[in-house]
Amino acid sequence: MAVTLPLLLAGPMLRHCDSDNICLLFVASKPLSALTLTLAEVEYPLATDEVTQFKLGEHAYQYIIHLCKPELNPSEQLIEYGVSTPTDGDLFSGVKQLHYPQQQAPQFVVKPVIHKLLHGSCRNPHHYSGDSLVAADTLMATDNSATSRPALLMLSGDQVYLDDVAGPMLYAIGKTIELLGLRDEQFQQALLTDSKHISYQPASMYQRHKNILPRTEYPAATAISRWYINHPIFTSSIAENHLTSLAEVIAIYLLSWSPELWALMDIPKQVNGLSPANSARWQREWLHLLEFKAGLTQVRRLLAHLPTYMIFDDHDITDDWNLTAKWEQAAYGHPFSKRIIGNGLIGYTLFQGIGNQPDKFKADIVPQLSAFLASPTESQHDELIDTLLHFDQWHYHLNTSPKLMVLDTRTQRWRSESNLAKPSGLMDWEALMEMQQQLVGQDKVIIVSAAPIFGVKLIEAVQRTATWIGASLLVDAENWMAHPGTANTLLSIFLHRKTPEQFVILSGDVHYSFAYDIGIRFRSMSPNIYQITCSGIKNQFPEKLLPLFDKFNGWLYGHFSPLNWLTKRKRMSIRGRRPNGVNSQRLVNKSGIGLVTFADNGAPERISVLHADMSETEFKPPRQTR
Repeated sequence: MAVTLPLLLAGPMLRHCDSDNICLLFVASKPLSALTLTLAEVEYPLATDEVTQFKLGEHAYQYIIHLCKPELNPSEQLIEYGVSTPTDGDLFSGVKQLHYPQQQAPQFVVKPVIHKLLHGSCRNPHHYSGDSLVAADTLMATDNSATSRPALLMLSGDQVYLDDVAGPMLYAIGKTIELLGLRDEQFQQALLTDSKHISYQPASMYQRHKNILPRTEYPAATAISRWYINHPIFTSSIAENHLTSLAEVIAIYLLSWSPELWALMDIPKQVNGLSPANSARWQREWLHLLEFKAGLTQVRRLLAHLPTYMIFDDHDITDDWNLTAKWEQAAYGHPFSKRIIGNGLIGYTLFQGIGNQPDKFKADIVPQLSAFLASPTESQHDELIDTLLHFDQWHYHLNTSPKLMVLDTRTQRWRSESNLAKPSGLMDWEALMEMQQQLVGQDKVIIVSAAPIFGVKLIEAVQRTATWIGASLLVDAENWMAHPGTANTLLSIFLHRKTPEQFVILSGDVHYSFAYDIGIRFRSMSPNIYQITCSGIKNQFPEKLLPLFDKFNGWLYGHFSPLNWLTKRKRMSIRGRRPNGVNSQRLVNKSGIGLVTFADNGAPERISVLHADMSETEFKPPRQTR
């Protein structure tokens, strides 16, 4: 029996919005023409260069609208918007619960001055914790006036997990590929010749690390021996359902942000063909996904009302992405693993990257991507992946006050010169110098780094020990202090006399939350540096382990500990903020979305985490100020 697809499969999602720009993303089930964008009752018939169409499949067409005109949007005012065609009328009118009560259409507000923002990372659909984006929408629904709204939502990594996919989610991905007619592709040097042979039956779940994913000769010199021979390239400990094809990547993005497709499929709670352990795992994941999809209507509403910016971290592509130079040699030297990584990067470009700064992609990336998706060939597929792997403009900044700078910490690595198996620096010297140039002349700035710049020192010490014995991939030994060149260059930037007076760092990645107040020792006019980490939106650190790290980190690397003088950041004075004023705690292990309010001078006035159950944790300043 044929399934009738709704016109809108995903979206609308607000992306880059300021006084001169609006960028809007949505996915339709059929091709559209003669689109008109309405902003505050003013109609703008869209020209060809203002609408980008990507044919994702036979019944899936992605649209990215980018309208740029001087003084297009007034500041600090509610602006209603809509998109229509002569044949279909208002595309968004049939979407349930798309706007807030007392409204007739979705609205946005342009805020050139950032007084409040939401930020977070790590949204894993099948994790048992609640989805904090739902809580953010509930907060917006209580008061969505122009003055009270956050300026933007900053998603700082792991918006999707391509390497950690639940069995029921993989089943839904297979159904989505079938419903939308997403395309097949050929594979090279793989156990499967093409994606048509991928099975989405339960008996095939949790087996990809054995039956599909590539392995390679992978020697790594360590302090003990040479090991990692014939090691898997994709080293995630939960890679049993790691995505491989572009169709799978497209499907998981649609399933992560919109409820429409979920309503068209029935995922069984109990299945045959699994081991007893995996059968129990399936049922747990099924329950968590049921809770996840129940909140997607609210998630879509939030993303339709709040300008949203994104940057990748590892799980958006794969765990350990570019972690070491040795990993890069293995991954990009194998045609199948390179294709898997490239498909993840194509998905990121489509659903995340372009919307951040559309102009960066229009000249080269968009035409090549559009031509490939319109009529794909294997040679075009490989050429597109090569283009994206060499693209060096994933980072971006917003001309807000404070200036917001989003760093690319994944593709501009500073590779280890002493041992290719050691962790690479998160940014190389050239990228750090470019960042420093962006800081010149700024008195206040917000930096977005996927990984915390100033992390939990004890955990970094554990990662350093693991690196010494050759196990950097096993513990994700990536932090800003792991590579001497990156660490010293970065700290020199903070120590520079012209560093902005107010320096706020927003981070995620680690699956717990904390906040630090940081200064420079023995300097009377020290800049005020704040490290604010909120992770994850729907994820958490192992519950029994984090309290131990928190306690021992306080004992060993507390503010007055002499061990701090043995670290790279010995010139920095770091004070942990107290969650809800609790003296003995610095780390919060509960899924949530960060909410930061700023004073006029750019300093954080209030740092808090809004949890999925609508409770809130506020990080109180240290009792002793510098």
